[in-house]
Amino acid sequence: MFANLREDFKEFSMVCTAPSRTFNIAGLQVSNIFIPDSKLRRKFKKQIDAAGYSQLNAAGLAACEAAYRYGEEWYDAMCAYVKENIAYAKSYIEKNIPQIKMMKTEGTYLIWIDFRGLSLSNRALEDLMINKAGLWLDSGAIFGSAGEGFERINVACPRATLTEALERIKKAVEYLDGNK
Repeated sequence: MFANLREDFKEFSMVCTAPSRTFNIAGLQVSNIFIPDSKLRRKFKKQIDAAGYSQLNAAGLAACEAAYRYGEEWYDAMCAYVKENIAYAKSYIEKNIPQIKMMKTEGTYLIWIDFRGLSLSNRALEDLMINKAGLWLDSGAIFGSAGEGFERINVACPRATLTEALERIKKAVEYLDGNK
């Protein structure tokens, strides 16, 4: 933890964590804020109280505790499964849809697919994904000009779901190639 690097760092640091994405409990709206310095913690609490965040979410607290206390085995299995899905998606794309490329992942369950080799406008790419593939993905364009020509896919899902999505993309690209 940052605050443990040097004793004086504790005077101005806060560590914010949440089990929401890792354990799929975002709807329970629970997070953790660790503030080692008691003076800073009092100031923070005063601001939270002034903002009206006075009610704790009992279900969220119970879920958070259960996730952190008993979730390690599930977490390890989930991480392995997602890692396998990433490798599967990469292999599938390389073998079956060489017109597109999967970018190297960076510690997440979201993969980025590079469709720029298809030479489509953002609108045409969205049309291809929504109307031909029947998928609603995250368009890279929503992340700015650097994301144009990319789509983002969540691979933290059952393999069958991922396979179906990749097969739909394959058919959509084949349709596109057949109409050029």
